[in-house]
Amino acid sequence: MNQRIFTLSETAEILNVDKETLRRWDNSGKLKSIRNPINNYREYRKEDLILFEKGKIYFNENNTSHTNAEKSYTSIELFAGAGGLALGLEKAGFKHTLLNELDKYAVQTLKKNRPTWNIEHKDIRELDLTPYANKIDLLTGGFPCQAFSYAGKKLGFEDTRGTLFFEFARTLKETNAPVFLAENVRGLLSHDNGKTLETMLNVLDELGYHVFKPEVLKAIHYRVPQKRERLIIIGMKKEYLNHVSYNYPSPYEKIYTLKDALKKGELFTSDVPKSSGQTYPERKREILEMVPPGGYWRDLPIDIQKEYMKKSFYLGGGKTGMARRISWDEPSLTLTCAPAQKQTERCHPDETRPFQVREYARIQTFPDDWIFEGSQTQQYKQIGNAVPVNLAEEIGYSITKLLNDIHHYKITNFIQGQGR
Repeated sequence: MNQRIFTLSETAEILNVDKETLRRWDNSGKLKSIRNPINNYREYRKEDLILFEKGKIYFNENNTSHTNAEKSYTSIELFAGAGGLALGLEKAGFKHTLLNELDKYAVQTLKKNRPTWNIEHKDIRELDLTPYANKIDLLTGGFPCQAFSYAGKKLGFEDTRGTLFFEFARTLKETNAPVFLAENVRGLLSHDNGKTLETMLNVLDELGYHVFKPEVLKAIHYRVPQKRERLIIIGMKKEYLNHVSYNYPSPYEKIYTLKDALKKGELFTSDVPKSSGQTYPERKREILEMVPPGGYWRDLPIDIQKEYMKKSFYLGGGKTGMARRISWDEPSLTLTCAPAQKQTERCHPDETRPFQVREYARIQTFPDDWIFEGSQTQQYKQIGNAVPVNLAEEIGYSITKLLNDIHHYKITNFIQGQGR
């Protein structure tokens, strides 16, 4: 990237802080901005941004080197959904031993696209993974975020029984996998003032795993044209702690946009195929016709704002997802399970309609030949819940590097043991 000057919004994305923090840093001298001579907007120099750790990571140019597996690594995935994480890990070289999913439509999707995968359609509480003990390299899953009952005590493994996290921990204990990957929403960091995550980390520690510092990864930094964030939690058996380390994947400099998702280019070899999709009611369509690409409800005439927003018009907050039309030259906002919800509107830049099913899939970086089963509503739900494929692939390569290092350590340890 030759760009050396960045806007306030771009800088906030790069350093993973909000705009108000940047304004405070500007006033205190921690990070001084420069003023655009045309519009007087605040801008920032690359040479100033790389003084920060996040800036150094962002401008790392070694992020395109993918690590090749030195042996065939196997995985089991829980809460597999429609296959975004599994497909990304497959692209990174992993062989899936088993996938478990409860939703019947997501299971149909997995079987349709990968008939050779071993897919269990059952409640995780009924899943017994003891036959796979010491036979897989990686356990993955995106368990739902649930609160625990504390009663003023430090919770351990048995105390979390009844939650889906307990089932994830139970299967980890059963398989004794050397490495695990858990993904969740960013909100888990602050859920119940951080107590929920703290409990999870305590349980994983109790089971003999070192957990690397959880990180919120922004999908736009990993070849995904969407502002989606996922909390990634990676851990390994404590026995390797003093011998190997883990680094999260380095971000790409290039940010892909909606145009990259839906048009022929670097991400896809053709324009997005036509598909089914939801439509707006007539009055909503008339209102959204007035919103320009990149705009939202504040771009409407004041009387229409009041009509559309109703009581929300008089409340605080930006509510920037309402009556939102995405522009071609920006990443999509985070996709939800339904494309036409009032609070999280994602309108096509040219046509006044929600994104179609195949457009939804492109924004999540699913290939065009990945078919989603079930009704249109079910298809949107599966895509909206998925981990973006390209993000999963990058995480997969970073875990491959970790497993390679563990493999080297075990070989060295064995050789040294033979030499005694």
